[in-house]
Amino acid sequence: MAVGGFGGVDGPVSSFNGKITASVVITCIVAASSGLIFGYDIGISGGVTTMQPFLQKFFPSVLRKAAEAKTNIYCVYDSQVLTSFTSSLYIAGLAASLVASRLTAAIGRRNTMVLGGLTFLAGAAINGGAANIAMLIFGRILLGFGVGFTNQATPVYLSEVAPPRWRGAFNTGFQFFIGIGVVAANCINYGTAKRSWGWRLSLGLAVVPAAIMTIGALLISDTPSSLIERGKVEQARHSLRKVRGKDCDVEAELAELKKASDVANEAKREPFVTIFERQYRPHLVMSIAIPFFQQLTGINIIAFYAPVLFQSVGFGNDSALIAAIILGYAFALVIFQSGDRILIARGAPRRGRALAPRVGVAVLLAVTTGVSGTKEISKGYAILVLVLMCIYAAGFGWSWGPLSWLIPSEIFPIKIRSTGQSISVAVNFATTFVLSQTFLTMLCHFKYGTFLFYAAWIASMTIFVALFLPETKGIPLDSMNSVWEKHWYWRRFVSG
Repeated sequence: MAVGGFGGVDGPVSSFNGKITASVVITCIVAASSGLIFGYDIGISGGVTTMQPFLQKFFPSVLRKAAEAKTNIYCVYDSQVLTSFTSSLYIAGLAASLVASRLTAAIGRRNTMVLGGLTFLAGAAINGGAANIAMLIFGRILLGFGVGFTNQATPVYLSEVAPPRWRGAFNTGFQFFIGIGVVAANCINYGTAKRSWGWRLSLGLAVVPAAIMTIGALLISDTPSSLIERGKVEQARHSLRKVRGKDCDVEAELAELKKASDVANEAKREPFVTIFERQYRPHLVMSIAIPFFQQLTGINIIAFYAPVLFQSVGFGNDSALIAAIILGYAFALVIFQSGDRILIARGAPRRGRALAPRVGVAVLLAVTTGVSGTKEISKGYAILVLVLMCIYAAGFGWSWGPLSWLIPSEIFPIKIRSTGQSISVAVNFATTFVLSQTFLTMLCHFKYGTFLFYAAWIASMTIFVALFLPETKGIPLDSMNSVWEKHWYWRRFVSG
């Protein structure tokens, strides 16, 4: 495989590629389903915060502001207490993702996913029965711990189980289930919006995806790498034979996994210290930059506050909820088609997909700024904003969406893989927390110029990807160092 440009690398061909078996497909689908809980939460919070019974009970000041609003509807939802309802989950997820690094090493990837599912389930039950703001925020914090655990463990699980040449396809499944969760949540919000207790149903139904992924995780085995890391060689052999196929000789691959684990154990260094060594500088930079840029596309903020955003550009309450559903469908559909193409093509170049739609998406957001900036937003202009936002979501779903989970999960050696993924997820949550906590204030002050803010960041990340992101398609996890050794810039850190 030859890839040109700044990130070009001729990657080795793995001798342990295995094949797609029913077991590996089922295992990866079950693991990827943990994306449901993250997607459901992303989709549910924005719709709930526009429901009058919910606002009347917890945030009556927002309703009073809405009644007084005449022309500046951008400021209606500018409440720091209201935004804390959304953002509290992400500060909890930040803490959980750092703890999850040690958990995945100590109890395994699968068990960490189970723990995340149970914690999320408890948080959903508390939110559904919340009687005051304190109870509401406590439930959100539990949801944050659940999402922090699963978002750290699942991408690593998928990268370690999937055959190298199919790794991108299976890892895309996590993002696809996030999209499904968003769509399901928006549909539920639309169905419950007119009921006085609808917000309880919307929040409480989060127990369903949590139960699905928790039960599913209990039925699959841990990854061979994780089992070897914990000294369970026979279980690792059984797990590897199961996912690679009964007629596949797994001893050579098992020996390589044991060798990598032995090297990691011999080092006996604190992984949070090791990852800051010079030779791991490229890995550390990517684990920070990729999730940071992903959030600065604005995709999660728009998903959180889609109903609020659509109301601000001229939609009524019901129309805003329908628009949020359409936006979610556009995102999920592109993720599905993207994953299907990756599967057929045995993987698609990561770097090319990250670059391709970036400039176009930035231009789309700039155009959206212009449309939203008209003095009076007619029905036609509001629909045009929805169309532009759907194209924007599709561009993200085709490119940066899956890659932001895939690349950090595959670039680290086993001794710092859990640590690297934890840092990546922590940066994701930290950035999301800051953006979600400040977005409604930004919308109030910047108004339609908010779109331009994100467009500028998308243009910046395009330059970063072009210069510094190497190609990792088809490279076995234990041979990933070759990617950095052949990169025009990063080789100075990993060579010699």
